[in-house]
Amino acid sequence: MKENTNKYDFGTVTLDDKNSELIILDQTLLPNETQYLHLKTQESIWDAIYQLQVRGAPAIGVAAAAGIYLGVKNSTTTTYDEFYEEFMKKKQYLASSRPTAVNLFWALDRMEQCVKSNKDKSIEDIKKALLQEAHAIKEEDIKVCKTIGEYGLSLVEPNIGILTHCNAGALATAAYGTALSPIYLGQEKGYNFKVFADETRPLLQGARLTTYELHRAGVDVTLICDNMASSVMRNGWVQAVFVGCDRVAANGDTANKIGTSGVAILAKHYNVPVYICAPTSTIDMNCATGWDITIEQREPEEVTEKWYEKRMAPEGVKVYNPAFDVTDAQFITAIITEYGIAKPPFKKSLKEIFEKKESADHSTSL
Repeated sequence: MKENTNKYDFGTVTLDDKNSELIILDQTLLPNETQYLHLKTQESIWDAIYQLQVRGAPAIGVAAAAGIYLGVKNSTTTTYDEFYEEFMKKKQYLASSRPTAVNLFWALDRMEQCVKSNKDKSIEDIKKALLQEAHAIKEEDIKVCKTIGEYGLSLVEPNIGILTHCNAGALATAAYGTALSPIYLGQEKGYNFKVFADETRPLLQGARLTTYELHRAGVDVTLICDNMASSVMRNGWVQAVFVGCDRVAANGDTANKIGTSGVAILAKHYNVPVYICAPTSTIDMNCATGWDITIEQREPEEVTEKWYEKRMAPEGVKVYNPAFDVTDAQFITAIITEYGIAKPPFKKSLKEIFEKKESADHSTSL
């Protein structure tokens, strides 16, 4: 792997067009082993997304865009209709890897739109356009994350305690992260944040990934078990909660890693503001409320066996293992996007965010 010039870029997702492969950092092996996987087939890319080797809504979107390009790069079709049919089959296949993260579908839809808008061009020119679009999605993610960090930093003061859940840092995006971006930018400015990272059962993204990132960057970070969040809030050690998300509904309900809802309810009790860091690509204005969000159910072994030398539950016991939960809008203080900060009532403020986005997109296209 080429060394990254951005210290908040772990090389999470890289499209190597020359060798026709998607290179990802295998996050299932962190923090003990740093291994990059070189994926050449649609099946291996699907597996990497499903098995959480690449994870985090923005990173999944970047991987999906690169993956669908690689899927049709060597297509031998000669007509647009044949090419489009092949593209759609591979799009539907990659889309089936995970159901909750809207960025997966957003990125694939954007690549499909690229195909449609270039339908009058040659197949080779359509492929070139897809390559450019895949690169653009990644570059835009870096800019978006940094902007979210700047907005988030404007909401807090130096020397405070911040709690975060799961991993919404550079490992979950192309660089910087969403919820960790304000922390990284604060670190650069000498804000001296003290961060508490929830362990995040059952896959330990907080323990394995968030503490890995922040400790590496020199941030004062303390690992806590998920059920310790109430204690640190009660002690007055936390003045803000920053978390990412996998989907935001039009009313402000937010799906994020399982356990986020409980953190938000606790924060409400202790008068601690909860900030959701969400690129507009993660906001689904066609989804009315959190009840309309499909929640991924994962294998019971993640609860009963994973990370343990021996089983920690009896054979045959029933297991409920949702990957995400929904935080009701009433527990959210603000949703931070790259186009500004949305505050309650979210139906109104999120609509205004998208109006601002559309206006900016229109100005750029002129």
